[in-house]
Amino acid sequence: MPKIDILDVKGNVVGDVELSEAVFGIEPNEPVVHEVVVALLANRRQGTRSAKTRSEVRGGGRKPWRQKGTGRARAGTIRSPLWKGGGVIFAPKSRDFSKKVNKKVRNLAMKSVFSAKAQDQELRVLDAIAFEAPKTKEMVAVLNNININKALIVLPKNDANVIRSANNIPDVATTTVQELNVYDMLKYDYLIMTKAALEKIEEVYA
Repeated sequence: MPKIDILDVKGNVVGDVELSEAVFGIEPNEPVVHEVVVALLANRRQGTRSAKTRSEVRGGGRKPWRQKGTGRARAGTIRSPLWKGGGVIFAPKSRDFSKKVNKKVRNLAMKSVFSAKAQDQELRVLDAIAFEAPKTKEMVAVLNNININKALIVLPKNDANVIRSANNIPDVATTTVQELNVYDMLKYDYLIMTKAALEKIEEVYA
């Protein structure tokens, strides 16, 4: 089983932990990761745009003039797409872009990214991270101590002080084990998690 050092907020090694082979030691499956990322991005699309076709625009119920003899082009309605105030040709309509991915596929994608991060040494485990009050300076100091700048911090549960301490730091984000997803993990160079978060992840995905 792969092992990883446990660090404190000053960057000192305070122990180590064996990572679950089933979560952090598999061969990453890139096609599955790609499938899940595409589905995640598709599910974020609102698809709420809409315009009216000629049949939906108010008015235009009668023919504006007779077919022949006026010298003007024939017209059947004042709501033609060619007229001002008319409908839209091939009008966009609301659409559901969401894609369904099976739970087993999602879990395999998560384990693939966990394993890739562990193999590429882009995973850091802290014994704990907590602040008495929101302090960006303290969070910056923690990141400097472990020599990391672009990172996703995974917490076992919501911690307002830690989250607000990281909010103003460029290329740094926080999330919880429940909200963690493949796209966010790939977006950042490093994955930082507390020991408690690591235990929760192994409990969920092992």
